[in-house]
Amino acid sequence: MRLTTFILIFIGGIANAQSPVLDQYIHQGLESNLALRQQQMEIEKSIKAIEIAKTHFFPQVNFAPTYSVAFGGRKIDIPIGDLLNPVYSTLNALTGTSVFPQVENTSEQMAPMNFHDTKLEIKVPLFNSDIKYNVQLQKQLLLTEEAKKKYLQLELKANIESAYYQYLQALEAIRIFAYAENLAKENVLLNQKLLQHEEVLIDAKLTAEYELSKVQIQKKEAEKNAKVAKAYFNFLLNRNLEENIEADSTFFSQPPLLKPISYFQENALLSRPEFEQLQTGLAAQQTLVSMNEKNALLPTLFLGVNTGFQGFGYTFRNQAYMVGQVGMTWNLYNAGQKKLKIQQSRIGALQWNSKLEEAKKQIEMQIYKAYHDAVQSQEALQSKTLDLNRTKKVHDLVQSRYKNGAALTIEITKAQNDLTAAQLSYTIEKLSTWIKYSELKKASGY
Repeated sequence: MRLTTFILIFIGGIANAQSPVLDQYIHQGLESNLALRQQQMEIEKSIKAIEIAKTHFFPQVNFAPTYSVAFGGRKIDIPIGDLLNPVYSTLNALTGTSVFPQVENTSEQMAPMNFHDTKLEIKVPLFNSDIKYNVQLQKQLLLTEEAKKKYLQLELKANIESAYYQYLQALEAIRIFAYAENLAKENVLLNQKLLQHEEVLIDAKLTAEYELSKVQIQKKEAEKNAKVAKAYFNFLLNRNLEENIEADSTFFSQPPLLKPISYFQENALLSRPEFEQLQTGLAAQQTLVSMNEKNALLPTLFLGVNTGFQGFGYTFRNQAYMVGQVGMTWNLYNAGQKKLKIQQSRIGALQWNSKLEEAKKQIEMQIYKAYHDAVQSQEALQSKTLDLNRTKKVHDLVQSRYKNGAALTIEITKAQNDLTAAQLSYTIEKLSTWIKYSELKKASGY
C-alpha cells in the first residue's frame, strides 16, 4: 500500500513537473523583486531589535559631568560670630592675650558657585522581568516578519506563474490568427480564380477580403496583448519591460494531474505562511500576558554606582568620591491597573485564537473553490478538445466542397470563423488548466 502511494505521488510529481524555464524565471523574480527586498530589510531591523533588547541585561555606564555657576538667589545666614565671639573674648581675658580673634557673621549662597560634579554613572539591573519578556517579544516579531516574507514569496511565485501562462496564451493566439490569416488569404485567391471563371459573383470575393481584413485586425490585437503580457511579466521580475521571454510550451501539452483535495488541505495547514504569522502573533500575545502577570507580583531591583570628582573649582585634589546604591521599585497600588492590563492581554490572546480559527475556515474555503475550479477546467478542456476536432473536420469538408463549387460563401466563412474560435477556446482552456492549478498550489501553500 505504501509503495503504491509512493508511486502515485512520484508519477503525479513527474506529470506536474514545472518548466525548467519557468523555474528559472521564478528564482530570478524572488531574487530581484523590490517588495521582497524591502521585507528583507524589515527582517534585518527585527534582528537588530532583538540585539537592542538583549543589551538591557548588561550594565549601563554614562559619563555625566556638570558645572554650575550661580548669581543671586536664596542665601543662608550663619551666625558664626554670635556663637564664637563670646567664647573667644572669655579665653582672651583668661590668658591675657588676643590669640582668639573676633569673627564676623557670614551668609552663603545656596546655589553653588564655580561648582563641578564630574562622574561616571553605572547602573546594573539585578532583576527585571520586563527585559526577559521583551527579548521574547522581539524574537516573536522576527518570526512574524519572516512569515510575511514567505507570504510575499508565495504571492509572487503564483503571480509569475500566472503571468507566464498568460503570455503563452497570447503567443498561441497570435499563432492561431496567423493560421486563420493564411486560410483567409487562400480563400481570397480561390475566390479570385472562381470569379475569373465566372463561377462566383463579386460579392464572394469582397466577403473573402473582408474576412481577411477582420482576421488581420484580430492578429494585431493579439500581438498587442502579447506585448502587454510580456511587460507585466518583466515587471514582476524587475526587468526591462521589453526584455525577451523564453517561451516553453512543451510542459503543458497535457493538463496537470490533481491529487485528492485532502492532500492540498493538509499541506495548507503545514505550509501557508498566514498560519505561521497568526501563531506567532498568538505566542507574542501570550508572552505579553505572562509579562503583565509577573509585573503584578514582582519588583525590579538594580545596583547603581556614582564615582568621580566633586567640589568647588576644577582642582581634582581631595575631590574624589564614590556612592553605591541598591534600589527597588515595587508598585503596591495603582487602582487595579495591573489587573486590568492582565485582563486586556488575555482578551487579546482570545482574539488571536479567533483569527486563527477564522483563517483555517477561509483557507479551507479557498482550497475547496480552487480545487473544484481546477477540476471543472480539466473537464471543460476535454469538451473543447472534442469541439476542436469536430470543427476541424467540418472546416475541411466545407473547404473541399467550396473548392468544387458545392458550398456557399457563407458556409466557408462560417467554417473558418468556427475553426478559429474553437482553436482559441481550446488554447485558452488548455493553459487555463495550468493557471487554475497554480491558484490551487498557491491556496495550499506550495
